[in-house]
Amino acid sequence: MDPVSFDDLLARHGAAPLRRSRLTTLQVNVGKRCNQACHHCHVDAGPLRKEQMDLRTAERVLTLLERNPGIELLDLTGGAPELCPHFRMLVSGARALHRTVIDRCNLTVLFEQGQEDTAQFLAEEGAAIVASLPCYGPENVERQRGRGVFEKSIAALQQLNGLGYGLPGSELALNLVYNPVGPALPPSQAELEARYRDELGHRFGISFHRLLTLTNMPIARFAADLARQGREAEYLSLLVNHFNPATVPGVMCRSLVSVGYDGRLYDCDFNQMLEIPLGAGSRTVWDGDELEALADAPIATAPHCLGCTAGAGSSCGGALV
Repeated sequence: MDPVSFDDLLARHGAAPLRRSRLTTLQVNVGKRCNQACHHCHVDAGPLRKEQMDLRTAERVLTLLERNPGIELLDLTGGAPELCPHFRMLVSGARALHRTVIDRCNLTVLFEQGQEDTAQFLAEEGAAIVASLPCYGPENVERQRGRGVFEKSIAALQQLNGLGYGLPGSELALNLVYNPVGPALPPSQAELEARYRDELGHRFGISFHRLLTLTNMPIARFAADLARQGREAEYLSLLVNHFNPATVPGVMCRSLVSVGYDGRLYDCDFNQMLEIPLGAGSRTVWDGDELEALADAPIATAPHCLGCTAGAGSSCGGALV
């Protein structure tokens, strides 16, 4: 597919060029080490990956948060972010600066050696948890994430509920994430959330706040799987044919900057994995203190951006419309 097709679609609907609005979120990928190796993973993370954020870079992230008061949210991802040695420092440091913190948790990591008190730590810090659970039944979860993952995920959710996460009226936010097993768009977020709530509540007594639906991006492992099936062109055509201009104002790159484990900056986590430099120019966390100055800066785009604008849209906060 023509690599400028996404920009062509934006131009056709009067939405080009894509630019950042106000910067409110710093999403930090602390590394590629993970206790799982999921088939859809856009980070290509796994137990054998060694890349992790060092102390100097983690400290610089907190400095930038302090010097940019308009950044309201620190969004920690990986890999399994909890496996980074400086994860707790980042959580505690950001909370001390009165920022909201999200931990993007795969749930099973809570049972890894050395993580026995991680859930309690997160609850004490008041960190929000966004937890991956691609289905309310074992078959699809284990097809995508591996044998035994569903049972451990349910146990982790029950543990989090026991700490107050996800309960009605609780300030300890627990949101679940769904993404399709194969090359399809997610169904209606509201309808799927109702189904999750019914199934998980009745079968396991689990409560959560919201379900977020994410579209699989045609990069890394998912792209390789599409290639093996000979379905790359089919999937990209699906995304093009379902382009929705109403999603463009809310795409996450318009309010977010992504930080790599090595301190380099990107327009989003997907661009980071493809090593597409920040649209405003190649920068790192050490190039200046004023991240908020990136407002109105151009955003680098590529064909995978079609995944964020197809159907109801997709972002780290779920559907866009």
